[in-house]
Amino acid sequence: MSHATKEFVPLTIAVLTVSDTRSLEEDSSGQLLQDRLTEAGHQLAERVLIPDDIYRLRAEVSRWIADPQVQVVLVTGGTGFTDRDSTPEALLPLFDKQVEGFGELFRQISFNEIGTSTVQSRAVAGIANHTLVFCMPGSTNACRTAWDNIVGEQLDARTRPCNFVPHVTPKDRCESRG
Repeated sequence: MSHATKEFVPLTIAVLTVSDTRSLEEDSSGQLLQDRLTEAGHQLAERVLIPDDIYRLRAEVSRWIADPQVQVVLVTGGTGFTDRDSTPEALLPLFDKQVEGFGELFRQISFNEIGTSTVQSRAVAGIANHTLVFCMPGSTNACRTAWDNIVGEQLDARTRPCNFVPHVTPKDRCESRG
């Protein structure tokens, strides 16, 4: 049985930027993700910027995971090795299932762009309560790499042989949207 359809299925996606130094107006990474998702035909649920704080990060993403309208959360920032970087630590406990291949593939693709510096990316993804969460580095180029080479295709129901759309659109969630 194929997990792909021939029709595009628009998803409702939230964007979260984790940064201690940027404002929403200066957030080129979050803006790129917002632009990419709307250009692809998806709907922006909300876009938020918060400081790199493990508990605020966990609370914000938990709110979206609990919201039946939000199907995907894109998180940019907090995946490095500074003392304040805590995105993986904040979100991994929330995942019902981790998507190990996302981080692996992101680093493989990034190697062609930034060489061995890619080992300092702790990009992760997972599914929680039928909500797909992608955590990417905070640089605009990293977000572009992730969306253009992985995320965009995996959020497109037409991608074969499989994509994540069936995992974030279970029948009960679709009915709740009316």
